[in-house]
Amino acid sequence: MDFQGTAAVITGGASGLGEATARALAAQGTKVALFDLNAEKGEALAKELGGIFCKVNVTSEADVDAGFAKARAAHGQERILVNCAGTGNAVKTASRDRKTGEIRHYPLKDFELIIQINLIGTFRCIAKSAAGMLAADPLASGERGVIINTASVAAEDGQAGQAAYSASKGGVVGMTLPIARDLSKEGVRVNTILPGVFETPLMLGAPDHVKDSLAASVPFPKRLGVPAEYASLALEMIRNSYFNGEDVRLDGGIRMGFPS
Repeated sequence: MDFQGTAAVITGGASGLGEATARALAAQGTKVALFDLNAEKGEALAKELGGIFCKVNVTSEADVDAGFAKARAAHGQERILVNCAGTGNAVKTASRDRKTGEIRHYPLKDFELIIQINLIGTFRCIAKSAAGMLAADPLASGERGVIINTASVAAEDGQAGQAAYSASKGGVVGMTLPIARDLSKEGVRVNTILPGVFETPLMLGAPDHVKDSLAASVPFPKRLGVPAEYASLALEMIRNSYFNGEDVRLDGGIRMGFPS
């Protein structure tokens, strides 16, 4: 897949992994459309990159439809979709308050929201984008498009308090190969990246001792990943036409254990 002049949509594109990917794609001459809820950051970044911002909540069918319509009106049919929109929290399935002894369980509405954003939101954007790709003529290579999803190492070794997050990201991993098979005859490739501990807005808000401990647990290099490294892998998955149906960890070799 060539980058120059090609249209791309990046969900969660105003910050973190999405922002880094948008910057990397724009540097290659790609026309970028950013889907995000943060209009202030999104508009500023889109202006800087010569792209377009679309205020989109991926849990909303109407928002996603409007976002793709706006992006396509500006740039034409996207041939690249990178799904970076996502969220997470840390709440145990059931727990006991240390002071009062009160027993609580994970609020189901919060569990459902994480599934809606991370899993169903990702699938919603895939389905809408893929339909547009299928309606377009194939490129000279025979490809019609490339879709990159974002899961997490938590899909394979989730930590305490990550039931909802791990379930949502495990779902993204689980649907990658079936969707790649669904779209293979139409020349659309699908891959997923499983980042480890990265310098994202969510992680950077953690206390320093937490970040330092996580960095020390990475076999090599002993640091948090930087968004540009995610973007580099995303671009290779787009560039390399034999990359299809894969779920790839990007984590410095970390395997999250259970503390004793």
